[in-house]
Amino acid sequence: MTLLERFFLERENAQLVVVDVQEKLCRAMDEKVLAKLTSNISILLDAAAELGIPALATEQYVKGLGETLPVLKEKLQAPSLEKMTFSCCGGEGFMEALEKNGRRQVILVGMETHVCVLQTALELLSRGYVVHLVCDAAMSRRKQNWEIAIKTMTAAGVVMTSTESVLFQLLRLAGTEEFKKLSKLVR
Repeated sequence: MTLLERFFLERENAQLVVVDVQEKLCRAMDEKVLAKLTSNISILLDAAAELGIPALATEQYVKGLGETLPVLKEKLQAPSLEKMTFSCCGGEGFMEALEKNGRRQVILVGMETHVCVLQTALELLSRGYVVHLVCDAAMSRRKQNWEIAIKTMTAAGVVMTSTESVLFQLLRLAGTEEFKKLSKLVR
């Protein structure tokens, strides 16, 4: 794999995975960080829809943690996949949904970074996927847990990135209608 294949997102090869941004879990999060996370995931969902990038979401133990936040749920093209496993890869239908489009780059966002996001990232890496963690669209209740998860994923080979980096890598070119529409999301 070349440097560009690993670090540069390709619109035709990328897919977005939103991990467990659920109502009751969000209540335990820092409000300011949660607002930024929600905004950034919303931007990425809008970009995915505009650019034809598949997006899927998971929900951990819906009975206890509730459903995906409505502001994000309304932007999803497909129903969220419920799971009981911490890694999304063990959830029913997840790998099938991920594999059916043949895309090998995963843009990963959600919560909690040190549990479900971390385990998903590691398992995806072990299955040969290139994983890009959008650091400003991932969170944990405690910052220290988030920091440790970031270090662990970096050591494992996950590419650390930001919402704007993802957006502009996928756009690639200024001056297009897509650029005019989507660049407004980060101004």
